[in-house]
Amino acid sequence: MKMRVINFVKRAAAVLLFAPALTLAADVSVNLDKAPVSTEPAALQHGAKLFVNYCLNCHGASYVRYNQLENIGLSEQMIRDNLLFTGEKVGDLMKISMSRADGTTWFGAAPPDLSVIARSRASGDGSGADWLYTYLRQFYRDAERPTGWNNVIFENVGMPHVLWELQGEQVAKVTENADGSKHVELTLAKPGKLSVEEYDKAVADLVSFLVWMGEPVAEKRKAIGTVVLIFLAGFFVLAYALKKNYWKDIH
Repeated sequence: MKMRVINFVKRAAAVLLFAPALTLAADVSVNLDKAPVSTEPAALQHGAKLFVNYCLNCHGASYVRYNQLENIGLSEQMIRDNLLFTGEKVGDLMKISMSRADGTTWFGAAPPDLSVIARSRASGDGSGADWLYTYLRQFYRDAERPTGWNNVIFENVGMPHVLWELQGEQVAKVTENADGSKHVELTLAKPGKLSVEEYDKAVADLVSFLVWMGEPVAEKRKAIGTVVLIFLAGFFVLAYALKKNYWKDIH
């Protein structure tokens, strides 16, 4: 009886140990487009404008304050005039008024906070920026969905296509491959306000801003890191020269 209990415990431990790996193995691999992420102030400012106008209604960025946008070249007055619409203060966090309960009721799941979405979406298929860039360009009309929209890489997504006025309306042609997988081909059925190239550039700017939000001090960190490495390299040369001077008589 004791041996049976021990064997059961071993089997249960093995299942728990390998369950995450089995879950990851079951994930479907997706083809992601490479995101042209930019750190140019003009691109980040345009991305901030798109984020506030199209995303911030449902998605918060509760780890970022409005005044941090001064780091991408916006003045306090520009932030007040162009990005604050409902009485927020420049020093406030970029939160939304919609509660998680309301979000769950309206969309089936509470819209996630986007502060670090570009980092959390990274996978073996590509970076989080690649996922976002592909995702925002692959919405299509689907009459069977409650929102009227679906997405190629996020099937049955609860989020509507908030940028549809800019991109237009795409329709999907689904074919089944020999191995049982599906191939989705998108066609632009109704043009939007932007051309395909202009929309791709707008999405790239929005994704660049989302990447920036994940670590607003990334460029400063890299600059400091470069200076530290140069200092360590110089210190190594001096330390090695000092070591040789100390030991020259012994050798």
